[in-house]
Amino acid sequence: MRIKTLFFTLLVLGYSAFAQTTNEKSADFLDLNKPERLEWLKDAGFGMFIHFSFDSQLGIVISHSMVGASEDYLDRFIHELPKTFNPKDFSGEDLAILAKLAGMKYIVLTTKHHSGFCLWDTQSTDFNIMNTPYGKDLVSEYVAACRKYGLAVGFYFSPEDFHFLHENGQTVRRRFPEPLPEEVMEKYLIHTEKQLTELMTNYGKIDIIFFDGGEGALQEKAKEVVWRIQPEVLVTRGAISTPEQYVPGLASDDAWEANATMGTQWQYKPTNENYKSGGRLIEILIESRAKGGTFLLNVGPKPNGQLPIEQEERLREVAAWTFINQESIYSVRPWIITNEENTWFTSTKDGKTVYAYLTKMPDWPRGERREFILKSIKATSDTKVSVLGQTGEVVEYNPDADGMARFEQSADGLRISVVRAQRIYNNHKWPNPIVVKLENIEPALDPPFVNTLSAMPAGERVVLKGELVKKGDTQAVEVGFLYRPYAGFAENLTGAEWTYSEFIKVEGLEIFNIGINDLKQGQEYEYRAVVRHPKIEITGEIKRFLNK
Repeated sequence: MRIKTLFFTLLVLGYSAFAQTTNEKSADFLDLNKPERLEWLKDAGFGMFIHFSFDSQLGIVISHSMVGASEDYLDRFIHELPKTFNPKDFSGEDLAILAKLAGMKYIVLTTKHHSGFCLWDTQSTDFNIMNTPYGKDLVSEYVAACRKYGLAVGFYFSPEDFHFLHENGQTVRRRFPEPLPEEVMEKYLIHTEKQLTELMTNYGKIDIIFFDGGEGALQEKAKEVVWRIQPEVLVTRGAISTPEQYVPGLASDDAWEANATMGTQWQYKPTNENYKSGGRLIEILIESRAKGGTFLLNVGPKPNGQLPIEQEERLREVAAWTFINQESIYSVRPWIITNEENTWFTSTKDGKTVYAYLTKMPDWPRGERREFILKSIKATSDTKVSVLGQTGEVVEYNPDADGMARFEQSADGLRISVVRAQRIYNNHKWPNPIVVKLENIEPALDPPFVNTLSAMPAGERVVLKGELVKKGDTQAVEVGFLYRPYAGFAENLTGAEWTYSEFIKVEGLEIFNIGINDLKQGQEYEYRAVVRHPKIEITGEIKRFLNK
């Protein structure tokens, strides 16, 4: 008995110490992801996230309204709200088709969010979709649709369970100043194991699991269960980095998965929503792929199960773009640099073909030729250049136009000349990035590298610290910073343009400090170090500080 007591005490302490949402991989916790599954994720590149539960009827944040809620609210939330939940128009097939058209390789559905409400026919709790007017196993339909259309099946599962806490006399909360009682924690772990055993045995092979919440003992139990039953399942959050609502500042060779909303909320938000444009979502996908990551783009169905038209519209715009440019999205890896200003890059695994995404050009008329200089790419005797989706042989309604892509290696870089020849919209306007394929090329330089270090605020002035780690193939470089007001957690991917600090010239590898004046007190800022090579500019990781 003393051994068992010690075991659960350690689990409880582990839960209490780590009871917070984390987006980063921790080497201290179980990770049995197979290398080939991680490679699959890196190749896949793009997936659909679906946040859906019974509280979508109110158009509020999924689950979290339970924290700090009155007993009356909780009673009605748990016992009354499910009685009107009827997603009668939910179509797993429609969602799977739309995901496939959008170029997504997998879908992840919230089988159970933090509220504890289950979308499957579970024997673990009555708080599930079978006890609603819908009365059917929604997870089963979803899984069948994914398989029908060749999409990998993903489950989101929250080991954290507010309904369980409430039913066991505990305060509904996400942070625990004191460990849960041993007997409650033991039941919690058994509850988690029972639910995941159902999910891992009732629906055949599951490809991906995204664990959210309940870090520490609960999440480790969750991972142990799924890997015991299905050793090939890929655990994303809980085992690899899953940045939420942002894209990291640097490329990585490790598998990672950015997850983000179209607007500001994960679940359906009928009012006061601010959606990103379809073009912005395409840019986030491009940036994620250029940095070696996968982009998991969220949708939130309405209570009847249908997607809001605003979300469908954006997915179809993304679909048009990926249908043209899918070659540049799948099975690619980072180039020697992520971007040259507004031109982003991916490359094939052998590094011999590079895809250049020409972004921030919304008014490029069809049939117009434009030229670009690429500093990081060098032509060889076998180099070929083309624009994805078009031959260049025909420009509709303009038989005399030359639509062919051309290139010339010059002293200042590889000069490419391309035409937007394909008609995508009826009005001949297409605001989204053109992708140029460059075959049989070589790196043109050895890039520098810079670290972003600390910030030391002092009223209206802050001193930013960085470190030049590598100069690359040059004797001297300039270093400085980019900074901007932090837009907020949900708004981060639609933040303001960056502002440059002053730059200083450095010749050796060293730590440098640069002061910035006239900052607003009480404002939180983002910043990143920058190094200017004679040919290109390279940025470091993004960090934040509060200007006190």
